[in-house]
Amino acid sequence: MSAPAVVVVDLGAGNLRSVARALERAGARVTVSGDAAVLSRADRLVVPGQGAFRDGAAALVGGVGEALRERIEAGVPYLGLCLGMQLLFERSEEAPGARGLGVFEGTVVRFASDLTDAETRARLKVPHMGWNEVRGAHPLLDESVWFYFVHSFYCVPEDTSLVVGTADYGDNFCAAIARGSVFACQFHPEKSQDAGALLLERFLAGRRWEAGRWS
Repeated sequence: MSAPAVVVVDLGAGNLRSVARALERAGARVTVSGDAAVLSRADRLVVPGQGAFRDGAAALVGGVGEALRERIEAGVPYLGLCLGMQLLFERSEEAPGARGLGVFEGTVVRFASDLTDAETRARLKVPHMGWNEVRGAHPLLDESVWFYFVHSFYCVPEDTSLVVGTADYGDNFCAAIARGSVFACQFHPEKSQDAGALLLERFLAGRRWEAGRWS
């Protein structure tokens, strides 16, 4: 069986090469591109990103955003990582007036400045950086697994049924969402060692979340 082909979408944000290498190690044939014509033919899409929402939203203008929405609507598997998750929503507190893809209704909000650890009551720093436990309810996620995070903002979907993974950082927050062929997470699988590699392998092996399973 041939290796699955994946287009890693270049929105001008960082982390593209490490994501591409992680996908290659998981068995994918990878193309990195920000060309709308290439995206419109993709069999699988991965949108990574360590960067600002405004810059990501600006990169969606000029055909790239339209190509992504069309492929998502066509049922093409989409994996959004960090900024690639946030851009699925309409807006972000990080960049008032900037527009995301609007695939899902909701917003992206900043962690509160007064977060404290529930056990020690110590003040928590923002950005949230490091390993954290994700409690999952999706075939790409084990029930409880640790992933690596680097972020100051997180997604708040209007439809809470989108949420398939949560984590705690002073409060419970959305760590992963899924619907149809879309799966997106706030953590970084490419930085998450064996747990991240397993998630990428599962994404490459499946195509769609439907009738209670990733098929």
